[in-house]
Amino acid sequence: MKKQDIKDLMKFFDSTGITRLHVKENDFEIEIEKRGEVTTLVSAPAQSVLRETAIQQSVPAQSAVPCVEGPSIKSPMVGTFYQAPAPGAAPFIKIGQVVKKGQPIAIIEAMKIMNEIEAEFDCKIVSILVEDGQPVEFDMPLFSVEKL
Repeated sequence: MKKQDIKDLMKFFDSTGITRLHVKENDFEIEIEKRGEVTTLVSAPAQSVLRETAIQQSVPAQSAVPCVEGPSIKSPMVGTFYQAPAPGAAPFIKIGQVVKKGQPIAIIEAMKIMNEIEAEFDCKIVSILVEDGQPVEFDMPLFSVEKL
């Protein structure tokens, strides 16, 4: 990952409501996390690149992670949540719908890549916990479900 890529990643991170970002690409790994009023950077093994680009900015932490009781399907990554495969298209699923393991249920856009999210198990969708176009964090509950 180049110096400019890291700067672009930090700019994307600061423009969203997410509080933690973890990216791993081959032998490069970077984690950015907002704690209180400070954004911190941690990485290995690209220490020299990060020393050059380590920027601490004062940004209020935002955490809008829904609290869910019972089973849920969580986000496998940080990005932007979309309920449909394209703007104006019908959503992948609706509340009350039964889905099978491996069935597409949403898309999460991360770094301009559309990642199709699949059901991890057979279930019935009880509620959709995030709005279309909302930034999501790793391990954030997306759907409240009833396992079948």
